[in-house]
Amino acid sequence: MAIVNRTPDSFHDRGSTYALDRALAAVAAAAEAGADWIDVGGVPFAPGPEVTAAEEIDRVLPVVEKARDLAVVSVDTFRPEVAREVIRAGAGVINDTSGLRDPAMADAVAGTGAQLVITHSLAPPRTLWPSPRYDDVTAEVAAFLRERVALALERGVRPDQIIVDPGPDLNKNTLHTLELTRRLDEIAAIGYPLLAATSNKDFIGETLDAAQHDRLAGTLATVVFWVLRGARIVRVHDVRAVVDAVRMTEAMLGWRPPAYTRHNV
Repeated sequence: MAIVNRTPDSFHDRGSTYALDRALAAVAAAAEAGADWIDVGGVPFAPGPEVTAAEEIDRVLPVVEKARDLAVVSVDTFRPEVAREVIRAGAGVINDTSGLRDPAMADAVAGTGAQLVITHSLAPPRTLWPSPRYDDVTAEVAAFLRERVALALERGVRPDQIIVDPGPDLNKNTLHTLELTRRLDEIAAIGYPLLAATSNKDFIGETLDAAQHDRLAGTLATVVFWVLRGARIVRVHDVRAVVDAVRMTEAMLGWRPPAYTRHNV
């Protein structure tokens, strides 16, 4: 899952794909590099200036319309009205970083062909939550996800539509995210496809003392580790490098044949 943000203030790209022409070029490049899905965002999770629903739709809709013929399109949104609009335009996934904080998001996805990513966080998007505390971060994240999955099912979302994301770094410090990563099999045991959204995040930077744009090696390590622990979707900025890492991991696990065999044949 490639990331294309139409925002001026995303934590990694810092607005590099905010302009529509740059966003559309990024979509084409991600598909060419091997992305199966493209996740389009119009509002960052972190606090920042208010973005109205109408403005969010204006940002993401033309990108959805461009990307839908190149890959499965995901839209990162916490607003049901945005979800309904982009599903009509061809989006196949709604990536809700609020974890169904607004239950109407489940209603927007129910009865459609779209999938729903349910993400753990303590606070709503755009809300500061300093010094988060957990007694047992993995158990609490798993309980939250099970509760929100049950809510989605009650409101008509089919089991085959659901994806879970434990939300690394979202209202979690580095030690929380590392603990969650070590015990990721407990999240995979919930029984729904697991999304890994670790790309270039601060837990990598703090672990390696690596600046924002020096985290590719750390990102690749987390992607491989998460796949081995049950992740089946990886949400990333550096598509080509991650495609190679994932395909190599799949080959070593016996899930994918080599592209060709010539050595000592």
